Order: sequence, then structure tokens, then C-alpha cells
Amino acid sequence: MSDTAKRAFVAAVVVVAVVVTALALWKLKLLISLLFLGIVISAAMRPGVEWLAARRVPRGAGIALHYVALLAFVALLLWLAVPRALNQVQTALGVEGIPTSAGDLEHAKHNSTGVKHEVLVWLQTKLQDLPSAGQAFSLGAIAMEAVVGIFFTFAVAAYWIFERERAIDLVASLVPRAKRKTLRDTWHLIDLKLGAYVRGQGVLIVVVGIVLSLAFWAIGVPYWILIGAFAGLVEIVPVVGPLAAGAIAVGAGLTVSPQTAAIAGAVVLAVRLLEDYVVIPRVLGHAVALSPLVVLFAVTSVTIVLGGLSILLAVPLAAVLATLVDVLVLEKDPSKQEVPAVLFPAKDAEG
Repeated sequence: MSDTAKRAFVAAVVVVAVVVTALALWKLKLLISLLFLGIVISAAMRPGVEWLAARRVPRGAGIALHYVALLAFVALLLWLAVPRALNQVQTALGVEGIPTSAGDLEHAKHNSTGVKHEVLVWLQTKLQDLPSAGQAFSLGAIAMEAVVGIFFTFAVAAYWIFERERAIDLVASLVPRAKRKTLRDTWHLIDLKLGAYVRGQGVLIVVVGIVLSLAFWAIGVPYWILIGAFAGLVEIVPVVGPLAAGAIAVGAGLTVSPQTAAIAGAVVLAVRLLEDYVVIPRVLGHAVALSPLVVLFAVTSVTIVLGGLSILLAVPLAAVLATLVDVLVLEKDPSKQEVPAVLFPAKDAEG
């Protein structure tokens, strides 16, 4: 009876520990998501940092150069796109300028019809429902949390450049010596896949946004820069994103003519086919090697479990799990799997 009681006690302790750990991880899901996002960003930066380090640029300076380049790129896009986008919004609303006072907004609303009228009514309602001081403080706190989250993510990415090998050594020390090489090779393969995926997606977002914006402008689709920029941005959302961009392009084309809508749909389809059969194989090199069904399932699952903002992590997380299944279940040798290379050759990525 004593042995039975001890076993029952140990089992109960294990069950409670598992439940408590699961609840703790669930409460920390945002922190864990940001940590994983930082590691993914680090994987994307590592080849560039190592490339600079091989040319006598310290890793800290290399990381800083990457962040400065990212900020400069975002600022350039905003400088080029935002003024034109605002002009197109004004054109869409059919007003001489954006209303700057309650009187201007009321006048514009009474002299509008259709979609423009509905938009102006919605805008007036939102302005009338401006938050109180307490609500404004809450919104400010949320904004501060967002800033802290962004800073935390990029800080994790920077520190992980230096700490990855130490973390691998620590984890390797916990497994049998015979399995340590497999663990290291698997970890490096995952890192390479994540980095290739992020860099490839960045290239696709820019290329698709520019190509579709110019194509929509050429065929006369209204609000071409807004729709083109949206189409590039939703490349982040696999499967669903391009479908949404195509639907919006066709809808905007219908406001001109059925022919324009048909051409807009054909342009989106052509770009998508070119992307799937030419650009992605050459740029991404099938970095994550996931089928569309797996990607769709991963996106849906992560969105339901972790929330909409975590959709960015769906494909990287699925890639990690797929690699682990290949190594642990299918017993594939990670050192013999093809190493994806996007913008940097594999030898630079491995440093």
C-alpha cells in the first residue's frame, strides 16, 4: 500500500505540474510569441551580420546597420507612398480636402451621396465617440505596451545573434553524446529555413507591391497605389492574403468597367502564377517546404489559439514542427537536407 500511495502521489504531482506549466505558458503566450518572433528576425539577420563580420565589421555594428537600413527603408516607403495614398483617399471621398473641423465634416456629409456619404457619417460618429481622459490613458498604456513589445522583439533578435551557440551548447549538454551532432544540425537547419523564409517574404512583399501598383496604374484601376500596397502587404498572410487582394482589385476595377475588372483579375492571377512557379522556387527555394493545406491549417490554428496578431508566426512555427517531424519521426539526417539560400549563400549563413 505504501508503494501504491507513493506512486499515486508522484503521479498527482506530475499531473499538477503539467497543468500549472501549461497554464503558465498560456498566460505568457504573448511573451513567448514575441520571443519566437525575435528569434525568427535574428535568423533573417544572421547571414548579413556574419557577412559583415567576415569583412572586419563587429557583430554589434552589423546589427545596428541592419536596423538603420530597415528604418531607412520604411521611411522611404512612407515618403513615397503616403502622400499619394492620401490623395487617392481624398479622391475616393470626392472632397477638395480632408475635413479639418466639425463644420467642414458636416458640410461634406450633407453634400455627399453613396459610399462617400457612408464613410463621412462613419468618420463623424467616430469623432463624436472620442475617448474620455480615462480611456485615453488606457489607449496610451496600450500604445506604450506596443512600443515595449517592439523594443523587446528587436532586442531579443540582437542578443540571439550572440547567444544562439551558447543556447545550443546548453541544450546539447542535456542529451546523450551520440545525439548531440543531430541536435546541432537540426537547430542550424531550422535557423537557416526561418531566415530564408523571412528574407524571401520581404523580397516578395516589395516586388509584388511595386509590380501590382504599376500594373493597376497602367490599366486604369482606381486607387492603384492603395490596392497595390495592400496586395504586397498581405503576402504575409499565406493563401488567404492573395485571394483578398485579388477580390479587392476586381471590385475596384468594376467601378470603371467590367473589362477593367477582368484585366485586373488577370493581372493578379498572372503575378500569382509567376510568383508560384518562377519567383518562389528561385527566391525562396521552397525554404519551408510546406504544402498549401498545411500552411492554411497552421494559419487558422495559430490565429484561433494565439490571436490575429500571431498570424505572422504561423508559417515559421509550422516549419519548425515539420523539421522536427522529419528528424525525429522520419529519421532524416538534417546535415544532408538542402540548405535554402536567399540573398546569401549557405556558407555565409552558417558563419
